[in-house]
Parts: sequence; structure tokens; C-alpha cells
Amino acid sequence: MLSFKHSILITLGWVLLFSTQCVKAEIIIKFSHIASSNSPKGMAATHFKELAERLTSGKVRVEIYPDGQLFSDNEELEALQLDSVQMLAPTYSKFSSLGIHCFEVLDLPFLFRTLDDLHRITEGPVGRKLLTPLDSQGIIGLGYWDNGFKSMSANKPIHAPGDMRGLRMRVQPSKVIATQMTDLGAIPFAMPFSETYRLFNSGEIDGTEATLSQFYTLNLMQSQKFLTLTNHGYLGYVVIVNKKFWEALPTEIRKQLTDAFNQSTKYASMIAQQQHITSLTAIKNSGRTTVIELNDTEKKLWDAALSPVKKQMERRIGKNLIEEIQHELAESAEP
Repeated sequence: MLSFKHSILITLGWVLLFSTQCVKAEIIIKFSHIASSNSPKGMAATHFKELAERLTSGKVRVEIYPDGQLFSDNEELEALQLDSVQMLAPTYSKFSSLGIHCFEVLDLPFLFRTLDDLHRITEGPVGRKLLTPLDSQGIIGLGYWDNGFKSMSANKPIHAPGDMRGLRMRVQPSKVIATQMTDLGAIPFAMPFSETYRLFNSGEIDGTEATLSQFYTLNLMQSQKFLTLTNHGYLGYVVIVNKKFWEALPTEIRKQLTDAFNQSTKYASMIAQQQHITSLTAIKNSGRTTVIELNDTEKKLWDAALSPVKKQMERRIGKNLIEEIQHELAESAEP
């Protein structure tokens, strides 16, 4: 017969074993991003967390790390490949560091005139095809999240493309965007967006391109006197996961997480559009930054000035890919 002491030890053993199994049963997804929690990306990530945990009945816990808390702009892709983090939402241009340039087609100026144009590509066959090269890098692309159309800012009024000449402009590390700035006569400086405010204050740069929500959340009204609504390009994100981690998940869990992602994508689009409107109002009301809206003649000048970028990037991105997107958008525009 077991002594009382042995009975207690056996009971404790079962408790420890059960506790260990429970801990192992919980799936943790570390979702790292460099945006603030109140940005469109940050809010979409939080929405995904809430849905993922609810739809999986608590079997999955999503840990959100905003503002580059875990990894910097230049570290996060490698961290994902090493499974140090399981989920990211980088901008299109970040994949060039992996030798994948096809996403840069989404950076081309004036390729998309409306959100419908953009979504026709990102939510269709072309968007799915763009995700394919990630597979060989140990990455799975889930889809795309919105931010918004970009505008130019500086400490001098910008109306015509010629007004950009000589300006030192902060840009993403994108060959497409750097070429765009060079064609305008500006000098591109590839820097993390989180560095923008400091660079302005130190006098190292004169301006930047940004979405309205970025401009507002980073409080660039403090350092930029003029903001021109050029809407020349679109900023969005490719939401990705570590391939080994994703494929090792139980099928049912994967389905539930995919559902959570799809719902979050709709939310991301909605919140991005809302923040575009509210940020513009807040920027105007700040009294610090003058917002310049272009007339039709000025818009045509910008379009013409940046049109050559598509031709210049054919070799890097792929002529067929650019033409495929243009053809699809042209077809959808027909009555």
C-alpha cells in the first residue's frame, strides 16, 4: 500500500504532466511589426489577434509586438525565416533583400487610380501569383493589408514636379521609389520610417512621401510645413508567416486562422480608409501644415513626369508582369 507521501508525489507528478501538456497544447504566434498600435497595420494586427484567439477557442495565443519592439525594420525578415517570430506584415519593397522584386510592381507610381483597382490585383490571380516566390524562402504569403495612397511633404510648397528638384527625400528601400525621386530631380535617402522625425529635426532630409495616417501618427506636422496630396503611389503590406510553423499546424487550426486573417483583411481596408479621412482632417486642423490639393492640370503634369518609371523598371520587375496588370486594369475600366 502506498504511503501518504508517495500518494502526494504521484498526484503532483500527474499535475505537472497535465500542466506541461496544457502548455504544449497552446500555440503561440509572435506577430512583430514596426508600426504603432494605432496605425492601420497595428489595428489590423490587434483585430487578427482577437479573432484568432476567439475562433480557435483559446488554442492559439497571438502576441503582438508593435513599434519594432522585437526586431527592427532590417531584422524582421531574417527573424521570421529563423522562426524567432511567426508573423509579419512588411511593405512591398522589403522583399528585395531576398532577391524577390515582383512585389515592387505595387510601388509603381500612378499604377492604381482607385482602391478598386488595387484590390482587383491584390485579391485576384495576379496577387496570388506574386506570393509564390516566397515559398522557396521558407515563407507563406497570406495576403495583403491596406494603408493608403501616398503624398509628398516638404518645407516648401510643392505644386509641379519641378518643385521637387534638389530636395533630399526619405524613401523606403525600393529601387522603384528611388528611381521615382531621381526622375523628379530629388535626392532619395533610404531610411526606416521610424527615423523620419529625427532626420527632419537634424536637417538631414527635406521631405518624404507618406500616407496621411503615417504623417499624422508620426506627428510630422511638427516638422513639415507643406503636404501635397499627390496620391502618386500606394502603400500596403504583405502579411506573411513562417512556412514550417504554418504547415505544422493542425488543419482545423489553419482553417480558423485563415478565416481570422480574411476577416482582418476586410477590417484593415475599412480602417485604412477611415484613418485616411480622419488624418487629413486632423492635419488641416493642426494649423501647422498647409495641405495642397492639386488641380487637374497639375495632376496631369505629375502623371507625365512619373510615367517613364514603369519603362525603367521593366527589367527589374518584369515587363510581362507590368503589362499583365495594366491589361487587367484596362479591361475592368471598359464599360
